[in-house]
Amino acid sequence: MFKALKSKNFKLFFYGQSVSVIGTWMQKTAISWMVYSITGSVFLLGLATFLSMIPSLFLAPLAGSIIGRYDRHKAMLLLQSMAMMQAGALAILIYFKIYNINFILALSLIQGIINAFDMTCRQTMMIDIVDNKEDLPNAVALNSTLNNFARIAGPALAGIILHNYGEDICFIGNFLSYIPVLISLLMMKIMPHIKAVDKFKMLEDFIEGFDYVKKEAEMAKMLLMLMCSSLFVISFNTLMPVFAKDIFSGNAQTFSWFESAAGIGSILSAIYLANLKKSDYMSKIMIAASLLLGFSIIILAYSNSLTVALICMALSGVGMMAQTSSINIYVQTQSAVNMRSRSISYYLMAYQGMIPVGSLIIGYVSHIIGTRHTVAIQGIICILSVIVYVYYKKHKTSEELETCPVPYENSKF
Repeated sequence: MFKALKSKNFKLFFYGQSVSVIGTWMQKTAISWMVYSITGSVFLLGLATFLSMIPSLFLAPLAGSIIGRYDRHKAMLLLQSMAMMQAGALAILIYFKIYNINFILALSLIQGIINAFDMTCRQTMMIDIVDNKEDLPNAVALNSTLNNFARIAGPALAGIILHNYGEDICFIGNFLSYIPVLISLLMMKIMPHIKAVDKFKMLEDFIEGFDYVKKEAEMAKMLLMLMCSSLFVISFNTLMPVFAKDIFSGNAQTFSWFESAAGIGSILSAIYLANLKKSDYMSKIMIAASLLLGFSIIILAYSNSLTVALICMALSGVGMMAQTSSINIYVQTQSAVNMRSRSISYYLMAYQGMIPVGSLIIGYVSHIIGTRHTVAIQGIICILSVIVYVYYKKHKTSEELETCPVPYENSKF
């Protein structure tokens, strides 16, 4: 499971990130709590999350073009330093009790802009820090495991700190968590990146990257599948507070059970992917994971038992993580070297960029037809998208077989 850690650079990256991502989730939790405590507005609470994610939709292709032309190691150092400064600015504001919602929203947007470049750089950098390229899928899966562990540990730690010490300690903690990352990056020894000789041209790079993904038919179909899931399915998580509070008459602890169940499922899924010896079956894993995600949230939608609902949340976590990670692994391993950063940027745009838009759509729809019906429709969309994907996959394969020239051994010509 831990074979990618044999690479010294990846080991440094993994251990440095293990501290930082927990700090990031602490900050996310503290911001949500603080914004709602200050304003009492669900809209502003959603807006803060929206601003921290939406830049990926517009900036990911640009990030892919830029990151692909410069030294990824140096870019990562710069981006992590900028993220540290953003966390420091937020920590200073709250330490001095400057609860200005406009400043907080502006810093959330800045965080989103930094993340759009940082996530592209981080994913692209994997190929540079793993010595044996066969260990790349394992490295991607281990990174997913780390992020999902932080998704559980970060909010839990933030809850303890918020209750006993206050939100300023959460922000200071996140600021300090960047120190191990920067130290680990400085300790890495990576081959110097060869600078691109041609000038950066945004429109040409965007078109070239789009054409490449379009020509890679399997990759294009998987990314379309991910975009559909991010836009219409994964955002069901947005409605979990309603399930916890209104449907199951619970409290904040009940909501934490839903979050933890999804996180545990995601970790189990990431562990399974980390133990795979080959990355040849990502398409089949994606199909199975998507079906599991769809059926689990349909059952969740109409469940009257809290136990059944939590089991469904765990299963949805398994499906969601296996779906997104299998596509990530496919893009990482199948992209051409000169197109990897742009391919990954399209992955991030389809994933991270669509989730905030999906959350807005789902919030509006649930207001009209109700929470249970909305989640059930999301599950149905997920299953239908799998059917469409499989149909076009088989249809394309049969076309290729029909048009494939057959050699004639006894031909006179």
